Amino acid sequence: MTESIRMLHFADAHIGMENYGRIDPETGTSSRVRDFLDRLDEVIDYAINHELDLAVFAGDAFKNRDPDPTQQREFAARIKRLADAAPTLLLVGNHDMPAMASKANSVDIFRALQVPNILIGWQPEGQVVETRRGPVYLAWMPYPMRNRLLSREAYQGKTIDELEAILRQTVSDILGDLTQQASEHDMPRVLAGHFSVAEAKLGSERSVMLGRDVAVHQSTLADESWDYVAMGHIHRHQLVNPGMYPPVVYSGSLERIDFGEEGEPKGFCWVELARGKTEWRFVPVQARRFRTIAVDATGADDPTEAVLAQVAVAEPGEVVRVVVNLRDDQQSVFREREVQRTLEAASSVSVVRQVEVGARMRLSEASAEALAPLELVERYLASRQVPADRVEALLAEARALMETT
Repeated sequence: MTESIRMLHFADAHIGMENYGRIDPETGTSSRVRDFLDRLDEVIDYAINHELDLAVFAGDAFKNRDPDPTQQREFAARIKRLADAAPTLLLVGNHDMPAMASKANSVDIFRALQVPNILIGWQPEGQVVETRRGPVYLAWMPYPMRNRLLSREAYQGKTIDELEAILRQTVSDILGDLTQQASEHDMPRVLAGHFSVAEAKLGSERSVMLGRDVAVHQSTLADESWDYVAMGHIHRHQLVNPGMYPPVVYSGSLERIDFGEEGEPKGFCWVELARGKTEWRFVPVQARRFRTIAVDATGADDPTEAVLAQVAVAEPGEVVRVVVNLRDDQQSVFREREVQRTLEAASSVSVVRQVEVGARMRLSEASAEALAPLELVERYLASRQVPADRVEALLAEARALMETT
């Protein structure tokens, strides 16, 4: 009986995220950068200890396409350790791609140096990969950038909706070609992709709303020519097509980016590959905890005491957001620093004031320098008295724009 092939599937490392961090005076780097590197160490330690045969990184190595050299060095050292243990695919995600097609992507250096056992998925392709427990047909589809997939002629005279349809069909055609090639190989077959699947969910159970992202339907991917579809790009871990074969899986990001991912488990997927009967499981990592404390102090004589009564001492290292509902006349007596001192064990504390209708809320009242961009957007919308359902939709769009720039 043929032994199954052990595959690691992980994605969206985003090395370089610094929000909610503190600067280490000795190294000059953010504690949050260390978070993301530590999660990467967890993944690689697990894979090596469990004798992996193949590693698939499904895109977005760094926060942006021009990473800091120190962060590049730290990422490279870890990937080299992984590649020394097994063949490793580095798929190019949207955060890895330069704006111009002629420029190198953020992981191109591995290809230029021809680092042994590392494959760079910079264009759609497929090939047989030899592993210690047998061959695998591995194919990949990097993030579909318009200026790489569509000719100038395709843009002429077309509306945005028409261009979206053309690009979606182009991506579907490429995936169809890869599927046809895979069907010619009698071995386990894996497809890796970094793009949106229309049926996938963002955090907080919102449907995918990724601005100008092209979303491919899961029926395009869930072809039985494949045994596993390893996806990156969406940060929420999920199985897109429950009860179907092959599994189309987003491993999710390795660390929490912001409070929109507060309740999401973070980790990677461990896959037991076998033709027609692949099994997999999600393995959580020790991601930094994010916690929101919501307090309605509008009926209190002393709003500070009302908040302190509901604020437990922070766990060391967690990221805390205190959302306080106040009347306009309570703002001047609310002692924000006292709340922050109570939570001083936290890695980061932000206090968000939500003032009753009838008062205009100034961003400066919320310690704006301590807030992430999405929180600032949320506060601005609240100050404009935007309805809650509209706020959710606008925040989803804002998150999408930040993820694709």
